[in-house]
Amino acid sequence: MLNPREILKMQMEAKKMQKRLREKKISGESKDGMLKIFMNGAQEFEDIWVDDNLMDMGMMERFKKDMKEAFKDYQKKLQKEMAQDMDLDKIRGMLG
Repeated sequence: MLNPREILKMQMEAKKMQKRLREKKISGESKDGMLKIFMNGAQEFEDIWVDDNLMDMGMMERFKKDMKEAFKDYQKKLQKEMAQDMDLDKIRGMLG
């Protein structure tokens, strides 16, 4: 069982990790490059860029497709960032 000091230390480490994740800026882009989303490492939406040609009402299905592609691209990049930042020794230390 963890003592209160260890729990406090784990909470502080978790807050630091959340802050670092919010500082990471990751974009996702559709395959055709007509839509980009900008999010942080905590998966919070920050901005979107849409090519003017994609804003035509006749392009709604393509817009949806591009949005899905951009989000998938963002997710891949986020997973890669997370894997690079994962410090197994730090995690082991947090768990005891």
